[in-house]
Amino acid sequence: MTFSKIRTAAANSLAAAGLLITLAACSTPAATQPSASAPASEASASATAAGPCSGVKVIVDSGALKQPAADTTVCVAVDAPTTAAKVLDEAKVKTEGTTQYPTELVCRVNGVPAADFDITHKGGTYREECSKMPAAFAYWSIWVKPASGDWAYAQEGLATQQVKPGESLELLYTIDGAPAAPKV
Repeated sequence: MTFSKIRTAAANSLAAAGLLITLAACSTPAATQPSASAPASEASASATAAGPCSGVKVIVDSGALKQPAADTTVCVAVDAPTTAAKVLDEAKVKTEGTTQYPTELVCRVNGVPAADFDITHKGGTYREECSKMPAAFAYWSIWVKPASGDWAYAQEGLATQQVKPGESLELLYTIDGAPAAPKV
């Protein structure tokens, strides 16, 4: 299955789950700052969230999952377009795909959500197994923001999505459509 078909299937699942409002909200980012930040190692971070970033600003926001241990904001030094996977690796952000889609999707970030963690949603509780597609109501999304522009869903998976100096890359966890888009 191609990434395009995967993305289409995911979009259809989102629509079926009533998340069209989420997609409409993506065009208007909020103006607040991330709730937590932690610098990466000196080798990979040229600045923390508070300072300027001439590379790629990496943000991990556990959002509605409220797992601040996963949250981070760092600046990764890059001087040319670089894959999101490499930027995340430099930021010491560990991602895990699913068994079926190991590099196309993000199922866990820095171990979150843990396999034994109960995710509370409108329909009850859910545990992410990371075998196929994550649930349409509880998932990590990949966002890219140009130096001067609005957040948008990444058009590719981590292995192929390119980010450039001055851009921001965010992994955001959404449950039942909230949060609808990155905060920054």
